[in-house]
Amino acid sequence: MEDSQEPAELRARLYALQVEHRDLDLVIAQLQAAPPPDALMLRRLKKRKLLLKDKIFALERMLQPDESA
Repeated sequence: MEDSQEPAELRARLYALQVEHRDLDLVIAQLQAAPPPDALMLRRLKKRKLLLKDKIFALERMLQPDESA
């Protein structure tokens, strides 16, 4: 992730990741409710969701002003 990106670009990327993360929540819930659940697909989706969460956290940190400034 480049530090040189504009805050508006970072916020747009953050929003897109948050939407994808929320969508994965819905897909995972639907897969778990539909018997029999596809265990491999669930693992892949959960792994993707965790990756998104890490990216969201990183973007949020980039958007926060420095505390020492």
